[in-house]
Amino acid sequence: MIHSAPKEPIGIGRTGIGGFGEQVYTVHHGDIAAVISKTNVFIFDPTRENALAHEHVIELVMKTHTIIPMSFGTVFRTDDDIREVLKSIYASLKDVLEQMAGKVEFGLKVTWDRDRIIEELKRDDEEIHRFHQELTKKHLQSTYFARMQLGRMIDKAMVERSAEFVREIYDGLRSVCVASRDNKPIGDRMIMNAAFLIQRERETDFDAAVNKIAKKFGDRLNFKYTGPWPPYNFVNIRLKLERGTSS
Repeated sequence: MIHSAPKEPIGIGRTGIGGFGEQVYTVHHGDIAAVISKTNVFIFDPTRENALAHEHVIELVMKTHTIIPMSFGTVFRTDDDIREVLKSIYASLKDVLEQMAGKVEFGLKVTWDRDRIIEELKRDDEEIHRFHQELTKKHLQSTYFARMQLGRMIDKAMVERSAEFVREIYDGLRSVCVASRDNKPIGDRMIMNAAFLIQRERETDFDAAVNKIAKKFGDRLNFKYTGPWPPYNFVNIRLKLERGTSS
């Protein structure tokens, strides 16, 4: 969806998903529009080619317009069905578009080397260090209950250390973002999986802030951020898509 959309085509070309080279165009209701392409397919496989085509259109449109991203593979039967949906939720769309005007989303994933952090805890955490030393001196490494107790102590300390790191990262980015969303980390190496809503003109400030934090942590943490993206994590509009299902 785009805001204050021009009535003429937006010049994206034949980049529709599905590999059919369909023209991408806009369907309007007032000053908002859906960016679409024709298709004979009702269910699109989320292949790399299709996903890249979808992202390519989004990237082109968001350079000049505020957009609300739709889920990949959303299909309607006719242009009139799209106009009907735009009309039915026009007020909600306008409200969200105005809130998101001039803003973009960045994703930030932070991972750590668990083994390295565990060694740090064995060295720096007084309780863990003392217990680990006792196990080593008394040759109790093979004692099941002793190892279990040490494992529980380390797990607890790892959770606390992770929360401490994440809190410090958020604190360092709070001044350069409008809002943030905390998503569930993936795997045991990831400690942070977040999305940040940024004013477009502050992209360089956000980049500098992330780099400053990453430099502070050094090779203890690995920072990977992506964007700019549409505000996927900051828009919550549900559409009734019954007309988009095949019979």
